[in-house]
Amino acid sequence: MSLRLTVVSFGLAAAFASTAFAQTQSHGVSTASMDRSVKPGDDFYKFANGTYVAKTTIPADRSGISVFSILGDRALAHVTAIVTDPALDKAPAGSDGRRIADLYKAYMDEAAIEAHGRATLDAQLKPILAVKTRHDLAVELGRSLRNDVDALNNTNYHTANLFGLWVAPGFNDPDHYAPYLLQGGLGLATRDYYLSDAPRMKTILDAYGKHLANNFRLLGMDRAEERATAVLSLEKAIAQKQISLADSENIEHANNPWSMNDFDTKAPGLDWKAFFTAAGLGTQKSFIVWQPSAFTAESALVASQPIEIWKDFLVAHFVDAHTSGISKAFAEERFEYSKAITGTQQQRPRQQRAVGLVSADLGDAVGKLYAQQFFTAAEKAKVQALVANLMAAFRTRLQTLTWMNAATRAEAITKLDALQVGIGYPDKWRSYAGLEIKPDDLLGDYVRDEMFEYRYALSQIGKPTDRKEWTMTPQTVNAVNLPLDNGLNFPAAILQPPFYDPAATDAVNYGAIGAVIGHEVSHTFDSEGAAFDSKGRVRNWWTQADLAHFNASNAALAAQYDAYAPFPDLHLNGKQTLGENIADAAGLQAAYDAFHASLHGQAAPVIDGLTGDQQFFLAFAQNYSGVEREAALRSQVLGDPHSPGRFRAATVRNVDGWYDAFGVKPGDALYLAPDQRVHIW
Repeated sequence: MSLRLTVVSFGLAAAFASTAFAQTQSHGVSTASMDRSVKPGDDFYKFANGTYVAKTTIPADRSGISVFSILGDRALAHVTAIVTDPALDKAPAGSDGRRIADLYKAYMDEAAIEAHGRATLDAQLKPILAVKTRHDLAVELGRSLRNDVDALNNTNYHTANLFGLWVAPGFNDPDHYAPYLLQGGLGLATRDYYLSDAPRMKTILDAYGKHLANNFRLLGMDRAEERATAVLSLEKAIAQKQISLADSENIEHANNPWSMNDFDTKAPGLDWKAFFTAAGLGTQKSFIVWQPSAFTAESALVASQPIEIWKDFLVAHFVDAHTSGISKAFAEERFEYSKAITGTQQQRPRQQRAVGLVSADLGDAVGKLYAQQFFTAAEKAKVQALVANLMAAFRTRLQTLTWMNAATRAEAITKLDALQVGIGYPDKWRSYAGLEIKPDDLLGDYVRDEMFEYRYALSQIGKPTDRKEWTMTPQTVNAVNLPLDNGLNFPAAILQPPFYDPAATDAVNYGAIGAVIGHEVSHTFDSEGAAFDSKGRVRNWWTQADLAHFNASNAALAAQYDAYAPFPDLHLNGKQTLGENIADAAGLQAAYDAFHASLHGQAAPVIDGLTGDQQFFLAFAQNYSGVEREAALRSQVLGDPHSPGRFRAATVRNVDGWYDAFGVKPGDALYLAPDQRVHIW
């Protein structure tokens, strides 16, 4: 779980296309998707989804497709109607409506991109190419912070820039926003691509090196191959100094307050004064450094590596992050290279890419219109009632845990009761006043939007925390837990069929959206969330014995997932996915309890020959139905804190009720003896 972003889907849900599943989906379990020739106790994922998987073909412009794409496509259609509404063309200059219309036009106007993109690029690269000294280099490294939205969102604890800024409630003062600094410097998603000797990883690294060289050629720079080799070597050196995603998820190790003076003594090599001044942080007195060993090592690289290589590094990273705004040649080169990472063979239609950009960069402006049109107050009230039932079920579990000391239990219940849950859309919308969008300058729009977001982040530092501020937009098919806020966001786009369907049985709704809600509630007490108290402060509120029990259960669950291997040469990393696996297991159990509480002692209706409990567990497993390309699946295993869907569905083996529902016995592949089932919450 990233502190900023916790995905309950495969990741980019809206990028998937709906096909067979959408056609067979009814108001309940999709029986047509099941493969009843498979014993549920041997492979519950295939039992629930085997026919769907076997009959589904991945379109050329997708890295995979899934049940999430039903919602993703629906949200995309709704957002497309908003973004392309002709009325927005007539909106007043400087209004959000006009910004939406102009940004969409800028992406769709390929002629304008060809005419202006390179000139805008050259203006952005000019100060980088003018670097002569280490001081100049520090200035440009500092300026580069503004270009990285991933760092501002803290997705997976790293940035493509040398270092990244993330602004959020402080670890030690959660009532005020604080600046965090993250390790960075890699063009590929994780350090594993640089450090592994596996043939598949070397293939991707080679493709990345060729991509760097091709970009240098397109820029008209000489010695393209030599420059690419040098940048790749620099990134390999950086990768060797970084800590892993799994280690980055250890909150206690991340809580490292450094004063401004500490940087020169703890991480010599970079002109930190010039760096922070250029980044707009020159007057900041302290930071929280997430990965201090990486800062020490990477700063030393700044001093030891030739300035010319660092200049090429900065050029390469800026170009790679902005290709679609430069020219068709750069955009096509970026896509050709991406095939090695995702396996996708064809780009999505340009209009879909344009709509996706507008929805991302003007998220609240689009989201306000989306919420008004596609999520009613009545729908919000129904979901709020379901959430209340899940919270009550989780509270009951906390009250009845046999292993937890009374003092720890009281703290846990206090934290649960203080949890702030946002449903559908926020109470307050972001203002885009001051953001200039031009209909004929896409690259300029990118840069201005990045600077707008960066300045907003800087403006928050030191201000009181707004615990009701959302970190997702209503049109996002996803959900998030925010441990520093002790809050949850459930966007409107995920609160629709098949996840939440008023026409479906309670069994199905609790198994589908109930498990999603339970997942996010459970993040409050996962391997990361448990480090925060009810106010979002990093504080150990556990007794020693309770913490030892909690950690032992976590280790058992990590070992369970370590054993899963999507490919003979690639296993899951149970430590890397631990937080999400805890949330899956605890969330499913809480949803199961809430479902049974909703029955008030009555029997659930049997539908299509399936009992209520069977419907519940099948709905959960069908949440994660999908087909993905090998390249995309490998990339997910290496760099995503979520387990692939087929293994998330196997969470059922830790819930006692699943065994009775499907008659699972010793000897079945998924069978776990009662004392081996992991019950953390």
